[in-house]
Amino acid sequence: MEDKLILREESYQMIGACMNVHRKLGSGFLESVYQEALEKELKAKGVPFQRQKQLNIYYDGKKLNKYFVADFVCFDQIILEIKAAGLISKNMEQQVINYLRSTNIELGILVNFGEKSLIWKRFVNTHNHGHHNPRNRFDCQLPTALCQLKNLLNLQT
Repeated sequence: MEDKLILREESYQMIGACMNVHRKLGSGFLESVYQEALEKELKAKGVPFQRQKQLNIYYDGKKLNKYFVADFVCFDQIILEIKAAGLISKNMEQQVINYLRSTNIELGILVNFGEKSLIWKRFVNTHNHGHHNPRNRFDCQLPTALCQLKNLLNLQT
């Protein structure tokens, strides 16, 4: 089976920067500390990004007054949302999915610095790839076979 990860190289650069931050700081800090350290790491790696990027929300093609604020938008194509929590919750995952649903951005990555090991999950905006399923496909850091099983289970629930 061919591996077709969207924005593979860009994602690897971003996850690598997150790994460096987690390796140097470990877990236990506030999200704002990781955000500042990650900004320095992304700059050092030459990753183009915008921090605290306002994302407009549209309803029936019309812009709403409300908007989201993403922690980072990298390469103008990837939302990077960071957390410093004991576990990634469904609400955190839904936050990234909502960001993607309201934008034309292709990929969202949710990263949690709050656990002993760095945890991340990828979310693909299927509306940009000709899929008709209103849900977003869920990619993750698990080994390929486990990730495929998780995707299959998510699609059937």
